[in-house]
Amino acid sequence: MQSVNANEIIDHAQLKSIHWRVILLSALIIIFDGYDLVIYGVALPKLMAEWQIDTITAGFLGSIALFGMMFGAIIFGSLSDKLESYGFSRKKLIILCICLFSSFTLLCGYASDPQSFGIFRFIAGLGLGGVMPNVIALMTEYAPKKLRATLVSLMFSGYAVGGICSALLGIWLVPQFGWKIMFILGGLPLLLVPMIWLLLPESIDYLVRRNKNEQAIKILRQIDSTVTYTAQTKISLHHDNQASSKTPVKDLFAENRGPITLLFWGSVFMALVLVYALGNWLPKLMVEAGYDLSTSLVFLLALNIGGMLGAICGGYLADRFKLAKVLCSLFLSGAIALILLSYNLPTVILYFCIAVAGAASIGGQILLLAYMSQFYSSNIRATGLGMALGVGRLGAILGPILCGWLLSLSLPINYNFIALAIPCMIAVVSVSMIHFRLKKTRLEAKGAHI
Repeated sequence: MQSVNANEIIDHAQLKSIHWRVILLSALIIIFDGYDLVIYGVALPKLMAEWQIDTITAGFLGSIALFGMMFGAIIFGSLSDKLESYGFSRKKLIILCICLFSSFTLLCGYASDPQSFGIFRFIAGLGLGGVMPNVIALMTEYAPKKLRATLVSLMFSGYAVGGICSALLGIWLVPQFGWKIMFILGGLPLLLVPMIWLLLPESIDYLVRRNKNEQAIKILRQIDSTVTYTAQTKISLHHDNQASSKTPVKDLFAENRGPITLLFWGSVFMALVLVYALGNWLPKLMVEAGYDLSTSLVFLLALNIGGMLGAICGGYLADRFKLAKVLCSLFLSGAIALILLSYNLPTVILYFCIAVAGAASIGGQILLLAYMSQFYSSNIRATGLGMALGVGRLGAILGPILCGWLLSLSLPINYNFIALAIPCMIAVVSVSMIHFRLKKTRLEAKGAHI
């Protein structure tokens, strides 16, 4: 009986149309996640004026969606790996999460007070948090090994593209139609659900584990047509992907993975402190620094362009050099750029520093997720990503609150940017520790085989 390893075929495949379909559809989903990252920061000055709320209240209101994203990442991330045993696929969870975040983001546009707005944002956050680990896990499954970091980063650069779209639309639409139009547009993914359902392929690992050979062979033919498949062909997976995990959260700490798992959580925590502090408060910080609102939204655009370029270029470099070294360089550059923002700079250098801060925060977070997706095997990958993002959301919650609190103290604006450089430096230390621990583990494993 002929036997083929599905993971081996994908690892060594050339890029085909099915790969680009997964990349483009996944990126499309992530674009709306990135749109939501910036949407509150775009709406914030007008929203505060309309509802007459102070900076601390606005900070907590901005964090409500992040609580939802925290629970969504933990629940839907671990559910994905667990529910595969019962026939509920990763693709179905992705569709469910899209419907959840789209419909409740739309409802935010019709909220009449902070209370209803907060409830809608929390429920939308559940879907936003849940979709991310599952989309990354699916993309990692289909990416050839030599291009894995590049393709995951390219797909996830949609996160920054969404932020750019939000900033551009905010500059154009908010002065004319008010802040609510931004949330109404957030309901557009509902129209795309039928297309995503038809075109997004199912998880190949899920199909093999559920013995759906006919569907698996159909996909494998699109990936590598040179292999001969018959009805009797036995399809297998890599050893560590063979079985669905019954206790995926526990498995994150098994086989000496515990310390690295905790370091990943700390790194994502610091990255998301930075991402959401800048994403929510950069326009307000720049207004406080003396710029008008329209110019401040352009700074938000520069931040997200930097994030997109940081993710794409960082992913390209990561497949050619050590991913950890690229990450450390990004975070270190971000710390320097943020410290420089505390000085009076020429306009061009100011935009450049904001773009570098975007590359470090948004781009750094994306590369961290690519790093984790390669570290965990497919049967616990979504759980690993979901738990890291769930814990990291505590940092996302802390970031806007911290900025709101610092602004309420009426300290010199310089202090805010210097404070934001601290998470970058902690992330450098955490990623370095992950790198050296993995290097030590590999050396020990090599020594055991001599």
